Amino acid sequence: MSDDFEQVPFGGQPFVDNPEPRCPCLLLIDVSQSMRGRPIAEVNAGLKAFKADLNADSLAAKRVEVAMLTFGPVRVRQHFETADEFEPPRLDTEEDTPLGQAIIDGLDMLETRKELYKQNGIAYYRPWVFLITDGSPTDGELWKRAAALVREGEGSKAFSFFAVGVQGANMKILNAISERGALPLEGLMFRELFAWLSSSLKSVSHSRVGETVSLAKPDWTSV
Repeated sequence: MSDDFEQVPFGGQPFVDNPEPRCPCLLLIDVSQSMRGRPIAEVNAGLKAFKADLNADSLAAKRVEVAMLTFGPVRVRQHFETADEFEPPRLDTEEDTPLGQAIIDGLDMLETRKELYKQNGIAYYRPWVFLITDGSPTDGELWKRAAALVREGEGSKAFSFFAVGVQGANMKILNAISERGALPLEGLMFRELFAWLSSSLKSVSHSRVGETVSLAKPDWTSV
């Protein structure tokens, strides 16, 4: 994991300025070579639309927090920031697909953030972890350890984990990781995916913490 994760100081000032409950969303995005060309361009466009849509809602802009890890290698591209502070980085394709390590590092990052909420008396909604990949893990059997952590976290309601498989993804492994079932992306409908994600997060952010929210059926998948 990036050394930046350990070096960034966590203070309470943002929570003093904005004591709203937080709705954290962690994005885990595959930037392996197979995503080059139009796929990564569509991801970048989708992320910009995601930010704009969240910021069009004044309450969601204060409550939804976004963090992003890309892989591979695993890099922290965005620490948790409220939507009004979130600046989508321009993503370029890199190397392999260390999917297992990305999940493990991302869940560690999420736990650190949740502890910070608790230390500062900030209520928070159940976090969302959103994985997007178009390949198979290249970090050996580490995905099995990641799958166990996901099962444990889902079982304890520590977070909700969503896996999205772009064309070429190993859906068998993604289904083994995500208990709610992996969703295949239709073509390159990344903008529709991020529109659904922002709409869902806005719905959650307008609810009471702990309240069950009915989400619209995704229109970007064949499932």
